[in-house]
Amino acid sequence: MSDIAHYFSPIKFSAESFHEESFAHNFAVYTSNFPDLENIDIAIIGVCEDRLATSNKGCASAPDEVRRHLYNLFTGSFVPRVADLGNIMPGHSESDTFYALSETIDYLVRQNITPVIIGGSQDLTFAQFKGYEKLEQTINIVSVDATFDIGSAESELTNKTFLGKIILQQPNYLFNYSNIGYQTYLVPQSGISMMTKLYFDTYRLGQIRDNITEAEPIIRHADMLSFDMNAIKHSDAPAHEEAQPNGFYAEEACQMMRYAGMNDKLTSLGIYEINPQYDMQGKTAYLAAQMIWCFMDGFYSRKKDFPSRNNPDYTRFHVFLQDNKYEINFYKSNKSDRWWMEVPYPPDKNLKFERHTLIPCSYKDYEIACKDEIPDRWWQTYQKLY
Repeated sequence: MSDIAHYFSPIKFSAESFHEESFAHNFAVYTSNFPDLENIDIAIIGVCEDRLATSNKGCASAPDEVRRHLYNLFTGSFVPRVADLGNIMPGHSESDTFYALSETIDYLVRQNITPVIIGGSQDLTFAQFKGYEKLEQTINIVSVDATFDIGSAESELTNKTFLGKIILQQPNYLFNYSNIGYQTYLVPQSGISMMTKLYFDTYRLGQIRDNITEAEPIIRHADMLSFDMNAIKHSDAPAHEEAQPNGFYAEEACQMMRYAGMNDKLTSLGIYEINPQYDMQGKTAYLAAQMIWCFMDGFYSRKKDFPSRNNPDYTRFHVFLQDNKYEINFYKSNKSDRWWMEVPYPPDKNLKFERHTLIPCSYKDYEIACKDEIPDRWWQTYQKLY
């Protein structure tokens, strides 16, 4: 039996009522015996915890609702090697639940298995982050969220303050945080100023919706992704106590999840804040199931094309800017047409941050550099390193 089996409760499930080609007949599901994790790529984890939700109590019951729709979906062109590990039930205290989740993530990531977490409230992102604490590397977080969830230094940990706790975590192993889809009228200016001072990346809802493909290089930079379902507009995802009239459309959420699946670096995904008591006809749970399908579709389409400096599968471009003060090397994958750009590594630094010197980007960044302008994401990383 696995080292993490004791954290999980089995789920009530029978494949008999599902079509023989559906996920229900393709997943290894914890009903009586904990699944064998050998040859498993993706592990589904339900976390029935919402005690730190300052609003949206009831989202702890989401995991089984999402499963009800997920098991009905068909496999597509990929053959999923997926285990559903069941549910982490609320511990004696919230910290017990957090410990169970972080230890589970640590174990799975070391086994090269990608956990897909179905929450639960978004404060579980902090536990998701803690799962990387012992891996001895700095990581990048991407969050799809209408707000930043920072709080103040004195704030208790909740689903609206977890990012502040991640930033203050010591020892800190966060290199970069990116927010996709914040809505300016929901965010205090002090929060935007803090993001700027920390050289974090923030992208307004309108920026991404103008061209959803611009989300791809942002997501490709992530080691872990946290998705607040309240970032999706109420008409497409009503299952939240404070559901928003504006937000992403369902198909945009699915597209971002496919980008996440295709990201070779991504090692965990969390989907949070689905509250079944507000969910009309179960449409949010159904959408979350389809988002997980899109993640899997992307996962089994991975190109494994992260660039190395001497690999002939890449076209390399050198751009000199501002009278040769800066040089940017761009790499274009001949497999996928995806782009990266290189930030020179400071010679006086140890190797702690070296894995962050190749930054995912788009052709648009290359065009900006060719106009003698420094792309924003290159400059932010340069400032972090120097």
